[in-house]
Amino acid sequence: MDYKDEQRNEIEALESIYCGELEILVIEPYHTFAIPIKTEEYDPDTGNGLGCRLEFTYTANYPDEPLLVSIEEQENFEEGGDEKLKEHLVEQMNENLGMVMVFTLVSAAQEWLNVQWDRIKLKREESAAKKLKEEEELERKKFEGTRVTVETFMKWKEKFDEQMGYTKKRELAEREGKKLTGRELFMTDKTLDQSDLKFLDDDSVKVDESLFQNVCDLDLVDDDDDVDPNVFYHDSA
Repeated sequence: MDYKDEQRNEIEALESIYCGELEILVIEPYHTFAIPIKTEEYDPDTGNGLGCRLEFTYTANYPDEPLLVSIEEQENFEEGGDEKLKEHLVEQMNENLGMVMVFTLVSAAQEWLNVQWDRIKLKREESAAKKLKEEEELERKKFEGTRVTVETFMKWKEKFDEQMGYTKKRELAEREGKKLTGRELFMTDKTLDQSDLKFLDDDSVKVDESLFQNVCDLDLVDDDDDVDPNVFYHDSA
């Protein structure tokens, strides 16, 4: 087999397939050339997608022996991703010995990038969803507040009274024998807010009915009686 002729024929075919993309770097003693590949969503500005540059070098007995492959200019690869891609291409070369295989290798590398990007994208989406859920949980807890029990309420009330000065004022007044004002008593003794009701219910409270005019002495007109609107009524007294 004329290996040189096989290699020249493949180069011509690749230039036709990858027109404008294939770059020949070296011709002698054997061709070295590069082909860039990338995923569909590749965007260097946003960090989306994967991309790299495959460099191939023919060997003396290619295609009956593997050619040399290197992976350059990796974009957004995960750590160790280039080594995994290289292993994948070595497997493909071993399966295709005896046939020109650069197009097959480029296609396999392209497919590998697509699969890896789909996996990376899914991981990013899951991470973003998890972060969003954690943020929503923190936001919910802000409005949840502390559960109120008898113990926590009494502690809060004691602290509130201290801040308002009622407790200290009452203790000081008791020590000095000072009489608190009605407002101060009301604010410090919550039993006083029922005093009016107790007063009304107390049977011992007497009302002097003589202070009120006898109802019989009043000149009242029954609404049910017929009243002539043209007659002016007045008190004969």
